[in-house]
Amino acid sequence: MIRTSFTKWFVLLSLSISVAVSSCQKDEEVKDINAVKTSTSKDSVSSVNIINTPGNFLAGKGTLKVTIEDSTYTFDASQDSIAFINVHNGDDKYFGITAINKAHNMSFGISSLGLASVKTSNDVAGSQFLFKVDDKKPLLQYTLTKYAGQQDFGKIDMDQYNHENMIAKGTFFTFLAKDDKSDSPFYRVEGSFELQLK
Repeated sequence: MIRTSFTKWFVLLSLSISVAVSSCQKDEEVKDINAVKTSTSKDSVSSVNIINTPGNFLAGKGTLKVTIEDSTYTFDASQDSIAFINVHNGDDKYFGITAINKAHNMSFGISSLGLASVKTSNDVAGSQFLFKVDDKKPLLQYTLTKYAGQQDFGKIDMDQYNHENMIAKGTFFTFLAKDDKSDSPFYRVEGSFELQLK
């Protein structure tokens, strides 16, 4: 159980690092201090083989939609940073989608154990959704809940993957809670993605 928990957090950390780097690459106006931070992040990321490895894509076009508690949030790759990544951690392989909006006040990540491929349905291994409504309210954080069911954390269904200009297209669902207590309410989160290179 400890190994599984660590692996999930490792994948989410990897996805978060990837978003931070891709986000900095997406923004055109980066100040010198941010350039130093980006350089440091790139060095850290390259040491765990996330950026500049086959199977990692920064979308140039397309959307990622996430619906939770009757609200739908949309990331648009033409202005926000959306990455589809593959992570190799020893013998374990993961793939996932991670996004951060241009305003840097909303991010989402979801991952699955295994390899991304066409016409597959893979179990969700990790997910997190963070957003800030305004400066007066605290950051809202939804994370994968282990109390959603008997090892049922949701699915990522891939319809298309890595073909011509299409990075990935599909749907997903998972269960996220605002904290990790056994009696906390959890929410079914549904979404779709259609990501292209340009």
